[in-house]
Amino acid sequence: MSCCPFMTRLGERMVSMSSMLVETVSINYEDFNESFLTCGTCLCVYDGSEHIPKLLPCSHTVCLHCLTRIAASQTREAGAFRCPICRELITIPRGGVPALPPSFLVNQLLDLMSRQRREVIPKCSVHINQELLFCETCDTVFCTVCTGGSHAGTSPGCTEHTIIPFSIAIKRMSEILLYKANECISKLTQAQESVGAELRRLETATERCLNAVDAEFAEIISKVEKRRAELQAAVTAAARDKKHVLEEQHALIEAEKNKVERECDGLQYQVEVRNITQRIGSLSDQLDAAVALSEPRENAFITAEFNHNEALMEFERALSIFGRVRSSTTLPGLCRARLKDPAVAKLQATVVVETVDYHGHPRNAGGDPIGAELTLADSINTDNQSTSIETEIKDLEDGSYEVLFRPPSASRYVLKLSVFERPIKDYPVFFDATEHNEPVKIYGRRGHGKDEFHQPVAVAVDDDNMIYVVDTGNSRIKVLDDNLEFQRHITNEGLDGRSCTGIAVSEQGLVIVNWRTRTVTEMTSLGDTIRSFSHNAFQEPIDIAVDRSYGHVLVADNGQCCVFVFDCDGKILFQVGKRSMFKLISSVTIGPAGEILVADSRIQVFSAKGDFSEEIYAEGKGKGRYGGIAVDPDGRILGSRSDKGRSVIQVLKLGGGAILTEIDSHSSKLRRPSGIAVLPDNHLVVVDLGNDCIKKYRYW
Repeated sequence: MSCCPFMTRLGERMVSMSSMLVETVSINYEDFNESFLTCGTCLCVYDGSEHIPKLLPCSHTVCLHCLTRIAASQTREAGAFRCPICRELITIPRGGVPALPPSFLVNQLLDLMSRQRREVIPKCSVHINQELLFCETCDTVFCTVCTGGSHAGTSPGCTEHTIIPFSIAIKRMSEILLYKANECISKLTQAQESVGAELRRLETATERCLNAVDAEFAEIISKVEKRRAELQAAVTAAARDKKHVLEEQHALIEAEKNKVERECDGLQYQVEVRNITQRIGSLSDQLDAAVALSEPRENAFITAEFNHNEALMEFERALSIFGRVRSSTTLPGLCRARLKDPAVAKLQATVVVETVDYHGHPRNAGGDPIGAELTLADSINTDNQSTSIETEIKDLEDGSYEVLFRPPSASRYVLKLSVFERPIKDYPVFFDATEHNEPVKIYGRRGHGKDEFHQPVAVAVDDDNMIYVVDTGNSRIKVLDDNLEFQRHITNEGLDGRSCTGIAVSEQGLVIVNWRTRTVTEMTSLGDTIRSFSHNAFQEPIDIAVDRSYGHVLVADNGQCCVFVFDCDGKILFQVGKRSMFKLISSVTIGPAGEILVADSRIQVFSAKGDFSEEIYAEGKGKGRYGGIAVDPDGRILGSRSDKGRSVIQVLKLGGGAILTEIDSHSSKLRRPSGIAVLPDNHLVVVDLGNDCIKKYRYW
């Protein structure tokens, strides 16, 4: 039970007044009633009717009801009875037991408590002395008198009720209200601080933008001033050159003029005719020269033109679009993120961030600063400092963003995303990366129909991403698009005999090899034969590749344990390898720089001229076998491999041979995978010979 204010004040009064130290004592309401306001004999609370407190000469207080009963039972001492507490003999006054004096102290305490209870304890409006109760189960206030002692009927189906005094319920509600109010004030304070911080960031961003505008236009003004200085220098240089020419002519005229004046001095005193005649001839020549000098050799024309082209208009147009001010209405707290596709270890994964404004409307413009931090989820619950995994943010310019990353291993990761350095909704994002790379799509089954295969062995992809699968058992080529949708079938005499084992794309169409007929056939993509050839050294031609840079056709022969290289017309050029170098060649392909790659139980790399370069995955020698190999534009080798009943697709590094990742196709096991080819966007297709189908995977 809680303590009322009266109890506290009473405790204060009971402290020794001689002490200078004042203590506050809390007295429980029940304890106070039991100690001071309850009859020690019948244990009933004193009241103003039956249980009136009476003060005995021994200073003990007993209720009138108990004293009357005790006095009536006392027969030994007439006119007296013994105190039920201390057993002292008490003389009954002349007026009987009721004449005993009342206990004024107890009555004062009763009056004080009555006043305090009226102030604190709610009472029934009908029954003034009846305290109201509260049922926590039914959330109901009731009076026991008004409800006949029980309110159970107000809550059908409920048999257990938690009843407490309404005063306590009010106190509890007040405490809850105060707690909620404090929580609300705390949240509002945090919101106020957050908005204040954003206002300060806005002021900082505004100042930074204004400084950037000033700096950019200061640079423009500097370039304009530089151009003005250049034009002024050009005007000055042109004027200087003209002035130099005119000054030289002016000086020459002055010299001629002085010469004529000197010759004319004393001319009037000449008397010899011959001399006069000579002088006249000389002056005639000088007169002709003077006439020639009278025309200025240079002119005074200089002008600065600005309308000779559209530079001014282009300048104005450039200025009108120079720079831009971008703002955003994105509200980080409403933005969401989702994993685009299941995350696979060592493969690029994508998380899409979609931004919205305050009203929840999707944004349709980019440019928001997105923050991303990717770590292992285990580092959150430990003290280990987890290294952040590299991420790349790609702005799609439509209000959405892609966070690109590559999980290094199969584990649980946590991605912390923010916009404007504020966390997004459901922050952070947790996801799991699996080690199993499942096929994106599977096409085909065993049979002879449109969507069926019988012993498919090889595959090639052309520049239009059309897929050509050699359906050996059906003596045809099945053509699919890059989504593995059927397009058509190709038939040709080179496919007869159910013995075609290799296919490659040439400049004019397709090239196939038939091990039974030992012929190489080139055809169009519709199946029309362009040319075919054979070679007397062929014994078991098993695969074919085309080096389109040189027009070379490479044929792998298991009978000769080598690779023959022909020109486009079927003329033998050279051969790669010899019997001791290969054992059951399975595939041959061309690298990005013309390298020749040959696979059996491992992969050997040769130069375009046939010189040995390196051996890749030498540890697999004799322990398994590659079914097919291909090289992507970035120099990664893709190889389908079967080893001790386990079939995988390996992604290896050309130049070193390190295994970058493996595709195990966990829920769709590969069985004897053979031909393999590269598709755009880090996808591949592989022929699953054991399941008579073709599968598409994402490999990087």
